[in-house]
Amino acid sequence: MSFEPWSLVGQHAAVRFMLVADADPGLLPRLLQPFARRDLIPDLLECVRQGEDMRVEIGLHAMPAEMVHLVEGNLRQVVGVRSLTRRQEITGSVRRRAA
Repeated sequence: MSFEPWSLVGQHAAVRFMLVADADPGLLPRLLQPFARRDLIPDLLECVRQGEDMRVEIGLHAMPAEMVHLVEGNLRQVVGVRSLTRRQEITGSVRRRAA
């Protein structure tokens, strides 16, 4: 299912990014940078080296839904990333307190 970013403001999503990349010592910090720039902390980070490949899964339980496409685009631009797939489920809306 595709969501337009402007229709997702105020929503949050459970997201998993699955990547295959070249095994490289600097890969993991480069993959975490798009999250850190947005003050997001992944709930899940799993990585396995398979020969010259690194398989990485990064998951968040409640990521602001309008940021998903931005982070995905940043991850696709990381040096060494060869493929990326994403699973996303809108899980609720952000509730704001009255002032």
